[in-house]
Amino acid sequence: MQFTSEHRLDDGVLEREFNLGEIPGTLWTPESPTPAPLILMAPNNGLPKGASRLVARARHSAAHGYAVASIDAPGCGDRPRSAADERARADIRRAIQAGEPVDEIFESFIGPLVEKAVPEWRNALDALLSLPEICGPVGYSGWTAVGIRLAVAEPRIAAAGFFAGGYVPRAQREEARQVTIPLLFLLQWDDEGNPRQRALDLFDAFGTKEKTLHANLGGHTGTPWFEVEDGGRFFGRHLK
Repeated sequence: MQFTSEHRLDDGVLEREFNLGEIPGTLWTPESPTPAPLILMAPNNGLPKGASRLVARARHSAAHGYAVASIDAPGCGDRPRSAADERARADIRRAIQAGEPVDEIFESFIGPLVEKAVPEWRNALDALLSLPEICGPVGYSGWTAVGIRLAVAEPRIAAAGFFAGGYVPRAQREEARQVTIPLLFLLQWDDEGNPRQRALDLFDAFGTKEKTLHANLGGHTGTPWFEVEDGGRFFGRHLK
């Protein structure tokens, strides 16, 4: 892991950009005399790690005593896109504009993206936990499809907060039954891009005995800010 820049923000949080091989990432850490528990914060469905909503959540969590890290998924954010990536994105835009079904296009795009992204998150976790300012336990917040696979494959993940607004491939919907860690699941009731019943079915499928569903009125990007505060209380119960 190579740090490329650092800035001390107004709230005392240290924001550092890093590269892990070809993978760009950002790490936010609090002012603290002791190592901080870690939250991995994954941009939903491959949004860039610099998305304003993610950065706001990350800074809020870091200001409340957590180390928070995010990386760009393959072909997303600052990483180069392949010709296949560009075709898939163009197909999705065309289908949405034409009012055509998009599930199979998402399946062919998001499924392979999850397969590539999860090993990178695990490598990032190895590097992050080697830093003296970070300790376990580890939480996860954000992209549901990647979070499901990580929760199943990575025993260091102790609790997770998932956002129901992203497409979850069929493989991860099946894997949801193997998720046994404490879970907070956020659902926007009127999300125009994610059928409500599919999200409710996914929540029902999670195998954990400690799972909470928070549903709020509004569309895809309308998650109220108080859910960030509730998420902080959730992670406080399981990471501190």
